[in-house]
Amino acid sequence: MSTERKTVIRSRQITKEYKISKTETLRVLKGIDVDITEGEIVSIVGPSGAGKSTLLHILGTLDSPSSGTVEIDSVNISELSSSQLAKLRNEKIGFVFQFHHLLPEFTALENAAIASMIGGRSPKESEERARELLGEVGLSERLNHKPSELSGGEAQRVAIARALMNNPNVVLADEPTGNLDSRNSEEVMNLIFRLREKFNQTFVIVTHNENFARMTDRTLNMKDGLIIS
Repeated sequence: MSTERKTVIRSRQITKEYKISKTETLRVLKGIDVDITEGEIVSIVGPSGAGKSTLLHILGTLDSPSSGTVEIDSVNISELSSSQLAKLRNEKIGFVFQFHHLLPEFTALENAAIASMIGGRSPKESEERARELLGEVGLSERLNHKPSELSGGEAQRVAIARALMNNPNVVLADEPTGNLDSRNSEEVMNLIFRLREKFNQTFVIVTHNENFARMTDRTLNMKDGLIIS
């Protein structure tokens, strides 16, 4: 008997508008409904300017919608204070961006462990978890290397390990292969699927990589601020 999978993100009628002059408003999102369920890998595709990254940032609580609701793990984020929202973001959402955003003065191990220490774990516990995850992404031999000593693909794998540090409900990735050559892109794609198999990890990925999108469980195709398929 199959059990129904938990919804980790639910959005309803999300709009986003920016005032660009006294008389003119730019509508970037025009009423988006999205449900993301546990263990899914969902890609978001579409031309530049379609609203993909804006939607991802709103689903990840990095930006607020102009109207509509977002629920993370059944919590309506509009009802949270800024400190409650920061706590939810740290505990339930992992982020991976096109540029890895690693701190240059820190080693791979330290970069991965930071999110856990911010979440209140001890340095020892955080470091143990970081070692484990860096091993999972194939970087056991690179723990003490700084970002300048890592390849682009290795740096992105450190970023993925960092995103997983707090066992998030969902990892949101914005063009995670956009800055990588084809070999490293493929490694990162395969890694994401391996992490889903091992941890039942949910991923939502904005991508221009058509091969990657075809591999995902579901593709949300965006155009002009709407999901068209």
